[in-house]
Parts: sequence; structure tokens; C-alpha cells
Amino acid sequence: MIARRFLPKNVRELVHWYERYLSPIGLIGGFVADNLILLRRVDVWTTNALLGSYLIIAALGIVFINAAESGRVKSNRLLALVPFVPVVVQFSMGGLFSGYLSLYSRSAAFGGSWVFVVIVALLLLSNERFIRFYTRLPFQVSLYFVVLYSFLIFFLPVVFKRIGPDMFVISGVLSLGIIAAFQVLLAHVAPLREKEARTAIARSVVIIGLIFNILYFENLIPPLPLALKAGGLYHRVVHEPSGMYVLEGEEVPWYESFLRYNLTFHRVPGERAYVFTSIFAPEGLTTTIIHQWQRFDTTTNAWVTTADIPFQISGGRDAGYRGYTGKFDPAAGKWRVNVLTPTGQIITRISFTVVDATTTPRLVQSVL
Repeated sequence: MIARRFLPKNVRELVHWYERYLSPIGLIGGFVADNLILLRRVDVWTTNALLGSYLIIAALGIVFINAAESGRVKSNRLLALVPFVPVVVQFSMGGLFSGYLSLYSRSAAFGGSWVFVVIVALLLLSNERFIRFYTRLPFQVSLYFVVLYSFLIFFLPVVFKRIGPDMFVISGVLSLGIIAAFQVLLAHVAPLREKEARTAIARSVVIIGLIFNILYFENLIPPLPLALKAGGLYHRVVHEPSGMYVLEGEEVPWYESFLRYNLTFHRVPGERAYVFTSIFAPEGLTTTIIHQWQRFDTTTNAWVTTADIPFQISGGRDAGYRGYTGKFDPAAGKWRVNVLTPTGQIITRISFTVVDATTTPRLVQSVL
């Protein structure tokens, strides 16, 4: 009798007993592996193979769950696996959200784009509570549409070596097409369940699609596959014959070195301010980056663009493609430089205040 207290009576009880322990361990281990080992770059085959395998496993699991619930699975051996399958689907979804959190957070250098990263993080954390919902078809398909759309947004630009709204629209259309084909398959293996859930699925897919489009066109989704690797405000920038850039900027507290907002530039008359950025792009992708210099006009309480300076970047360098622009003798006051894609998506924003000075402050040198 004592031994019975520590032994499950069947597979279903085994899953119920230990899922509360295995799920958090899998979440933490998966997130560490994604960040440190597997998902280093968005354009390497291992990254896309891992995420693609999660998508396939989740899809097969959803099909199996609904086939079993509809009585289409007759084998006792396969039926014995039924309690495990929702856990496997949950694990796959968790792996996808963990991977997206890792990739999108590296690209979210602009404040607004963290909205999408926060949503992904909440979905990742909430995934631990979703296990009972993984048996419900509308929930399964809706969540699958989210992970599929999130994947295609950056995967298609990597494949076609292009970025822009057209690639986002194609990603959405392809996601809808795959979900439609997926429903046809579900209608074949579980016709009654699919018919009952059809309206709920259509409604949720439309709402999710609208949310994705609003977030994208409001510049609230990080501009993957582009990602800011480094950026800052400097007094001097020198491009060495070795190919390295020597940067000299004002000393700031260590915690402010990670921020690109509310910096201070002590300007000596006749001096030039420089903004330097290093932006990662996938191998084979060439595009234009724009440094948009803006000054805050206190009379109109509006930002006024003083210069749009474009330059080309080429993908493939792990530390990003480096470039800089400068502004001669900027007037005292608030300034910002928006780092934009050709279609106006903000990759990052560097904000600073110019203060008149008689001598150049102490500068700290770095090499990139």
C-alpha cells in the first residue's frame, strides 16, 4: 500500500502527477538552450529546422488528438498515447514561443516594438496553464495560426532575401492558406468536431490576422530579420584601414550604456555629432538603411526632420553591417535619429540632448 502512493495506476495519472514538474523544467531548459546554443541567428538552417520541426510536431499532435476524440483511432497502442499528446503539443508550442521570444527580443531595439515581444512572453508563460485547452479544436487551430504567422514573418524574407510590407502580406496570405488546408485535413479525420468548431475558428483567425496587421503597420512588431547589434552617439568616428571603427563617445554610467535614449552631447562650437549603428541582416540580403535626423521644435512642439541620410547594408556579418552619419554643429536642444528601413519601419531610435560647452568632455574609446 505504501508503494502504491508513489506509483501511478495508469498513463493518464502519470501525466497528471508529473506535468507540473516537467513543464517548468522544460520551459527553463528550452529557453536557455534557445538563447545560448540553438537560435543564434535567424538565417542559419539549424534555427529554421528546429522551429519547423516544432510546427510539424504540433500539427501532427493536433490531428492525432482530434482523430482519437472522434473515434478514428482504433489501435490500443495508439490510444495509450492519447494522454501524452496534449503535453507534446504544449511542449512544441512552448518551444516555438521560447524561440520567438529569443529572436524577436534581439530585434526589438525600438521601444514600441517591445509590445509584440511582451505579447510573446505572456503567451510563453501562459502556455503552462494551457494544457486543458489543448483538447479543444478552436484553441488548437487559433494558437497554431499565431505560431505559424510569427514564423513566416521572418522566414520568408530570409528565403527570398527581401524585406518590406509585401513580404509581410505574403506571409499572412500563406498562413491563411496553410490553416485552410489544415482545416480540410481536420474535416477528413474529425468531420463532426471540425464542423462544430468551424465558425469559432474562422472568427478567431480573422481577429488574430487583424491584430498582426495592426501591430505590423503601427511598427509594433520587431523588424526581423533585421536586428540592431550596436548603436550609439559619438564625438568622433574613424574607419581604420584594418576595417575596424574607432569610436569616441562621452562616458556614461554602465547601465545607461545599454540605452539609446536621453543621452547628452556636450557640443563645442564647430563640432560634429555622429550616430553609429551596426545592423544584422541575413546572408544574401542587401537593403538600404536610413538615418533620419530630427530636431524638436519648441515653437511648434513637433519633431522636424533635418536630414534623411541613406546607405546600403549587406547581410551575413554576425556582428552586423556597420555605418554612421553625422550632423555638423547641431543646435542646442532635443534631437533624435530614427534608423529606418526603406519603407519606414523603425529599427531603433537614438535620442539625445545637445548642450553647449566650451571644452570637449572626457571621451571613452571603443572599437567595433
